[in-house]
Amino acid sequence: MPALAIQKTAKRLQDALLCTSFSVATSFLLTASENSFATPFTITNPLIIEQAVRIALRDNPDVLLARLGVYTAQAAVQTAGVSPNPTLTLGVSAINPSVGVGAGNLRSKTVDSSVRIDQLIERGGKKSLRVQNAAALSEAAEQDALETRRLLAIAVRQAFYDLLGAQQRVAITAESAALGDATMGAARKRERSGDLAPSDVTRLQVDALRSQNDLTQASADRARARLILLQLLGHGEVSDTVTASDAWPQPDRAAEQNIEGLLAQRADVRAAMARLDAAMAASRLALAVRTRDISLGVQYDHYPASVVNNQGGGNTFGVAIQIPLFVGNHFDGEIRSAALAADSARETLNKTRNAARNEVVRLLADRGSAVERLTRFDEQLLPAAKKSADAAEFAFVHGAIPIMDVLDVRRTYRQTLLDALAARVDHAKAVSSFAPVPAYGEVP
Repeated sequence: MPALAIQKTAKRLQDALLCTSFSVATSFLLTASENSFATPFTITNPLIIEQAVRIALRDNPDVLLARLGVYTAQAAVQTAGVSPNPTLTLGVSAINPSVGVGAGNLRSKTVDSSVRIDQLIERGGKKSLRVQNAAALSEAAEQDALETRRLLAIAVRQAFYDLLGAQQRVAITAESAALGDATMGAARKRERSGDLAPSDVTRLQVDALRSQNDLTQASADRARARLILLQLLGHGEVSDTVTASDAWPQPDRAAEQNIEGLLAQRADVRAAMARLDAAMAASRLALAVRTRDISLGVQYDHYPASVVNNQGGGNTFGVAIQIPLFVGNHFDGEIRSAALAADSARETLNKTRNAARNEVVRLLADRGSAVERLTRFDEQLLPAAKKSADAAEFAFVHGAIPIMDVLDVRRTYRQTLLDALAARVDHAKAVSSFAPVPAYGEVP
């Protein structure tokens, strides 16, 4: 009979646990759906850069995984703050098969039935230290998620400018190819009239075919840049043509940046600091293990007397306390391991801070160099190359210069345009590294 009652109680506890687990899982999924798994944004065409960034921050799987990591760390904080549950013990003893258990109902049987409750009492501030450790790890997970968003925003902006540059590269090479085809048509007419040598026509044809190859390569680069951008947006399955359409950032000599201020804003540095705090809390927790936890127990015994056994004591109560004895294990290994983990976290913080400082210095130098290059192209190289190309085309049409000279001028002008475009892309990428990241919940 007691075994059957225990079995039914265990079954009810199991059902309750299943219902609780289902409720927690349902609540988590609903919360995640509201925050991270809502309907993805529609990709419009043409696509502007800020819309692309916000779509990626909403739909990119790396961001979603980072948020799940934050939820997991927050659950660990809740778990760390929970005290140990008491333990219930039910027992039956003093059963004498020789003389029997007597007559009457179950409560009148001459057996010693007991009910005991034990409660572990933690000492040494272990619960508080566990919460500190879990809270610091939760902060580190949050900063990791912010760092994931920052790196993704930079990657999306750079991929956007790659696509924008590839589109303009296609336009430049298409214009050059069209000019070569038009020149070929005019050259064949002059060849038929005897005004142009066949060797010059062949040179023009070679240059026109080279321009067609450049156009084919530029078109392939544009398709590749589009696929990379769509993959970062979390929409790699989109097969429709997406066009980047936005203004290039203008070259601006920014004021001197406070490097230490920029480092203080870096999420990766803050994550390393949080992990150091977690390691220090874990080290203190390892030391606190040497503070003995005690277990208090309260017991109720029912041992009635009967005709066959007059030794029963009726109802009795008892109190017990359990204290661990540190005889063979003084937790030296655990304490040393936690201290070494704290030292490792401290070195990781120094390494992360140094790497971040070097990256910031490099990015600032790259931005300054990109501004100078782009300014030189806009103010000097492009106007001069345009003027030279126009003069050469005019002279060639009127027969004032040979075919090789005009081909050289065309190549120079086209290469100058492509170099200026590359400088514009590099400048835009350098500027994008310092662009702010949209906050959670913002929509395109």
